[in-house]
Amino acid sequence: MVQQTINHLESNIRGYVRSFPTVFKSASGSWLVDQEGRRFLDFFAGAGTLNYGHNNPVVKKALLSYIESDGVMHGLDTATVAKVELLQGIEEILLRPRNMDYKVQFTGPTGTNAVEAAVKLARKSKQRSHVVAFTNAYHGHSLGSLALTGNQYYHDISYGSHNNVSHLPFDGYLGDVDTSELLEKMLADGSSGLPTPAAVILETVQGEGGINVASFDWLRRIERICRRHDILLIADDIQVGNGRTGSFFSFEPAGIEPDIICISKAFGGGLPMSLLLMRRECDTWKPGEHTGTFRGNNLAFVAARVLLEYWRDNQLSLQIQDHAKYIEQTLKQLLRQFSSTCSEVRGRGMIWGIEFSNPEMASSVCRKAFGKGLLIETSGARDQVVKLLPPLTISREDLSYGLSIIKDSIELLLEEDKKPSVCFLPKMDALDFGLPIGSFASF
Repeated sequence: MVQQTINHLESNIRGYVRSFPTVFKSASGSWLVDQEGRRFLDFFAGAGTLNYGHNNPVVKKALLSYIESDGVMHGLDTATVAKVELLQGIEEILLRPRNMDYKVQFTGPTGTNAVEAAVKLARKSKQRSHVVAFTNAYHGHSLGSLALTGNQYYHDISYGSHNNVSHLPFDGYLGDVDTSELLEKMLADGSSGLPTPAAVILETVQGEGGINVASFDWLRRIERICRRHDILLIADDIQVGNGRTGSFFSFEPAGIEPDIICISKAFGGGLPMSLLLMRRECDTWKPGEHTGTFRGNNLAFVAARVLLEYWRDNQLSLQIQDHAKYIEQTLKQLLRQFSSTCSEVRGRGMIWGIEFSNPEMASSVCRKAFGKGLLIETSGARDQVVKLLPPLTISREDLSYGLSIIKDSIELLLEEDKKPSVCFLPKMDALDFGLPIGSFASF
């Protein structure tokens, strides 16, 4: 009945329901439960939206109290108690301790709204139209963000205009070659074909691109180049910020100071919200020049404000760092054990990837893991990377259990592969972004 309803009424665009073909009923912490009572450990975390787990108790308490008191839910950009308290918390807990002097712009319900606003603001501020992004970048699905995203599918002429964007190689894209030198060379050469851009936008760790980790030295060099050429540096911290790499902002350990920072996903604790942090001199907007109906989601403001308390001290950061060491050690053991099929493991903090020599294997591992009660997805241009994105608040016991499911799934698939009657799933197109096909396609 459920499958029939979904097939009949929901668009073919549906994706993750094909990866996770069940009907979820409840969720708490690192676990979900479907309507049949089966429990699933979550190494997907809403694509990085649920860093603090499902139905975080401090968020639940704050929201129930706010709703019970008839707090304002929707306010556009009017002043509300919820907004003022969040702004004060951002300054007190995030900005002042880091000696950051930024203004805040609430941009809309999702990450791509923040990216669109950042690029529009950069172009307005610098009175230039060009933007530099990087290979394997992912910045969203609205038209401006798609122009910045590297996946070739989205650069088909039918997908909209991609003018005024150049993609240069990300750190590591050319092996040991320092790709920042290419950016410097092209900016210095008036015949390179690269106009001086308004901005350079980057992720410190490319999540959808395959868990590609930029070195701190490379990030510092990119920042210096931007300063020399009067270019704004935009950090897309939507997925890998909010503590995902250990510090609240993913760029903190590199010591860089972006001009504009895009924040969304986990910041609202699962409720839709995105925002920009911008240097004061970048705030060249006129009143009402960039708007959005849902830029005033007060329920998300309430959730975000109580979640900031996790960052009043370094306890969560220390736990993330401890979990990160355990994940890295475990994955490197897997790499040694399954060297014939696993080609590399990489990551930072609590975002990690296992790259497989055969991309079909990554999709098969995710499918097998789901059958054993683990939600996990793939990433990368060929869906060749199994992407680990557990909640930051996960217990060591649950973390260990999830990693053991991944190991067991690889072992079972390798054993099955030895049998002539068994084959892997059909090769997935890069468009699928980790969505298994075959028997799930009709869900």
